[in-house]
Amino acid sequence: MVCKLEKSLREQITEISESLCRKGYRLTPQREAVLKILLENPNQHLAAEDIYAMVRKSHPEIGMATVYRTLELLSKEKIINQLSLDEGNCRYELESQARYHQLVCLKCGKITEFNDQLLAEMEERLAAENKFQIVGYLLKFYGYCGQCASAEG
Repeated sequence: MVCKLEKSLREQITEISESLCRKGYRLTPQREAVLKILLENPNQHLAAEDIYAMVRKSHPEIGMATVYRTLELLSKEKIINQLSLDEGNCRYELESQARYHQLVCLKCGKITEFNDQLLAEMEERLAAENKFQIVGYLLKFYGYCGQCASAEG
């Protein structure tokens, strides 16, 4: 299973590298290190500081500015999503073709994923009515989690 995961990771990196190359960018070792952190943590919503701390374990020469520039490039090229929270805080996640829904707390940044049958039914109806093949979507509700809402209270 680990070999399959490793192969999948290498395949994803190759695919992203080729995509960047077609757009005139190189996947430098520093960019690859940042990308690997995001690929190895697919269900996380990481802050730049989290990514920096993780990448420094294997690449101590990488600076915070390199991490920020890499995240900016990957976000601009739609390889990752940048989720902007209050006070300029951002979290990053891989771009996905999955179907998922999130509750995003604007204060603490907590992200809760959920499923809803009603939304699945709506997807089917929208696809049928519009003769449209939906391959993925992301629905986010922004607000305040129970802990932050009660602290404001």
